[in-house]
Amino acid sequence: MSTTTTRSSAEGAQSTQVPADTASTRVIDQHLLARRITVALSLAVVASIHILDLPGKFAETPYLAIAYIGLIIASAVTIERVLVVGTRLDFLAAAALSALVIVGFIINRTVGMPMATGDIGNWLEPLGLLSVVVEGFVIWQALVAVALHRRSGR
Repeated sequence: MSTTTTRSSAEGAQSTQVPADTASTRVIDQHLLARRITVALSLAVVASIHILDLPGKFAETPYLAIAYIGLIIASAVTIERVLVVGTRLDFLAAAALSALVIVGFIINRTVGMPMATGDIGNWLEPLGLLSVVVEGFVIWQALVAVALHRRSGR
C-alpha cells in the first residue's frame, strides 16, 4: 500500500522563499569573509615590511629588532585567529596591533627612540610610509568587521 502526498502550488512557492533575515545574514557573512581575508593579507604585508627592515635593526638597535620579531610573531598569530576564528576580539586585536605600530612610527619620527634618533623627521622613508598606510588600512578593515559582527548579532 503506497501513499502519495501532494502540495499545493502556494505551499511550494512558500517553501522556496528565503526569509529576509537569512538573506541579510548571508550578505553580512560574505562581507565578513572579505574583511577576514583583507585584514589577514594586510597584516602579512605589515609583517613582511618589518622582515625587510629587520637586518638593519640588529646592527643599529638590537632592542628594536626584538620588537620587530615580536610584531612579526603577533601578526602571524593574529592572521591565524582572524582567518580561523574571526571574532570581534580578533579584529580588535588586529586594529590594536596596527595602531601600536603607527604610534611607534610617530614616536620614532618625532622624539626618537633610545639609541635611535636618526629617523627623527624622516616621515617619507619608503618602508615606513608604506607600513603606516597598510596599518591604517588594517585598522579601517578591522573596525568595519567589528561593526559587521554587531549587525549580525554575534
